[in-house]
Amino acid sequence: MTSVRTHLWFGNDKAVEAAHFYAEHIPGSSVDKVTTARSGPDDRVADVVEFTVAGHPVVGLNAGPHFHLDEAFSFYLSVEGQAEVDHYWDILTADGGEPGACGWCKDKYGVSWQVIPRELEELSGDYSTDASQRVCAAMLTMQKIDVAALQAAYDGD
Repeated sequence: MTSVRTHLWFGNDKAVEAAHFYAEHIPGSSVDKVTTARSGPDDRVADVVEFTVAGHPVVGLNAGPHFHLDEAFSFYLSVEGQAEVDHYWDILTADGGEPGACGWCKDKYGVSWQVIPRELEELSGDYSTDASQRVCAAMLTMQKIDVAALQAAYDGD
């Protein structure tokens, strides 16, 4: 059977730790399999971890110091309401994570996330109305998404 999985190279040798972090904090996530192998001229230990993030299959590899994750890949975490935005934003930006613009952040492992409330998707629609364009303009000024501010922009307040 043909399938597709995301494959992330963790340059900080934290692939297994990251997988356990996601399994603990993101519903529908689990650590499925960890394989440890020795490789290279220095007999370096390389962990490969198969895990699931919110139902999405992922493979993580401890890739050594030469490879780093960046914003070219992100998880899009669709949430419901401000309370969930706040909850996941706080978890993902804690302990060395970084806030970014427009609902983007990085977790402490260097993985980029978009924490996007359903309300943003509904209010922005296809950006074809004045109201939805105001929502977009408001969102562009935010780091963590503020649902009430999006609604106010939509309403023209």
